[in-house]
Amino acid sequence: MKNTSDIAFTPAVKEIQEKFGSRKTYERMELSGGWQHEVNSNLFHILKNMDSFYFATSNSNNQPYIQHRGGPKGFLKVLDNKRLAFADFSGNKQYISIGNLSENNKAYIFLMDYANQTRIKIWGTVEVVENDNELINSLSDENYNAKSERAIVFTVEAWDVNCRQHIQRRFTIEQIEEVTKPLYEKIKELKQIIETNKI
Repeated sequence: MKNTSDIAFTPAVKEIQEKFGSRKTYERMELSGGWQHEVNSNLFHILKNMDSFYFATSNSNNQPYIQHRGGPKGFLKVLDNKRLAFADFSGNKQYISIGNLSENNKAYIFLMDYANQTRIKIWGTVEVVENDNELINSLSDENYNAKSERAIVFTVEAWDVNCRQHIQRRFTIEQIEEVTKPLYEKIKELKQIIETNKI
């Protein structure tokens, strides 16, 4: 690849960009350094607060499949500046992603941080690790009720933060409780004052 974005900007994509007038914008982006190809501190800090992502694979017939992956915050871990990894928990036993990866190791991670209106695209390749208990255990969380069957090690080839437009802000129950807890405590305090001063 000449540029990291070539992983997505194939000749066919560039031809369409040229047709609709956006090619020069992306050429300037490529000249200024293009997309990231290593895990930096920004990506690390985003990942440590994420509790879900979307994982895309495709089979040898190029049929894509997207699966939601969830776990405790930070379950998608940084191994080094090129590799991410996560535990593959026991699920419904369809094994579509694992089957796809057995014949096509290219994969894609799509992260949505709704609260901060941020989406991140990560392209790479995957190694499925079955027999490394030390690695698998290091990716597991003893406080999370799920059995880890294997490790998925994702080598980053390119990543980019996408446009914030059209991302509606959504919040987890935990985030809402963090904001509303002081309000409920204040209401409780005021109720006690009212009860104390009742005649």
